[in-house]
Amino acid sequence: MIDKLEMFIALSKEKHFGKAAEELGITQPTLSTGIKNLEDQLGVKLVFRGSKFGGLTPEGHSALEWARRIVGDARQLREEMRFTRNGLSGQLRVAVIPTALTWAAQLSARFSEKNPNVRLTLLSRTSIEILSMIENLDVDAGITYLDNEPTGRLSTEPLYRERYMLVCNKASQFYSRDAVGWKELEGERLALLTPENQNRRIINGHFRDAGATPDAWIESDSAVVLVANVERGDWLTILPADIARFLSQGKALRLVPLSGNLRHPTVGLVAPYREPHTPTLQALLRHAAQLAETSD
Repeated sequence: MIDKLEMFIALSKEKHFGKAAEELGITQPTLSTGIKNLEDQLGVKLVFRGSKFGGLTPEGHSALEWARRIVGDARQLREEMRFTRNGLSGQLRVAVIPTALTWAAQLSARFSEKNPNVRLTLLSRTSIEILSMIENLDVDAGITYLDNEPTGRLSTEPLYRERYMLVCNKASQFYSRDAVGWKELEGERLALLTPENQNRRIINGHFRDAGATPDAWIESDSAVVLVANVERGDWLTILPADIARFLSQGKALRLVPLSGNLRHPTVGLVAPYREPHTPTLQALLRHAAQLAETSD
């Protein structure tokens, strides 16, 4: 039944038989047959279907919660058995907000040094996408904001608090400044992350608090793109200090602290709440706590 439940989870996420089948690497008729077999086994209709996917029935929504729980438990069982045979091994998938990728690299380096038989996949995603991917079992953990998104039943381990820097080149009037106020940036040509990123919503909030409006001439989901444009044009960008320093190394750029009534949101590791966690996730959470301690 586990394979049928995984089909059901994929269909509920993709909301399209063809796309769900493609994700699972099976044919659409195989998926349709699997869902029908699951309905027969449970004795209820899970999906409204006509010529295309029509959504989940009320019973389907209830079954989805059980499906996620059962599939998650089955994967944890496999992980536990693999651990008894081989120690920590296998694949660990972590989704990361774009501004935390340097912290993800630090965490993965520490983790891999101690657990060389675990393969890591790091994916850059928005905070909302990360929570959805954890819920749908697409990733094992995430690095995201702990203050500004509903984290629900998740285990969390704080890593750091964001502090913002203005990134500018020598042509900027702010290049020689020791600090810049948010209000001073009104009307400036800014390169910022796209609005679906929580970092952008936080920055917009700072501007609102200062009675100003950001003028984003360039928007991207990549911090690399933002800094590259600052280096080569007359734009400015605002980024958390750690990734700003990393991306500005070796470039004729300056980081200027933002002054004013600043909020410093907490970013941390999140994982599905389970007692106990899989050995791999327990190790990752432990390394996250150690990284936060040494970085204070």
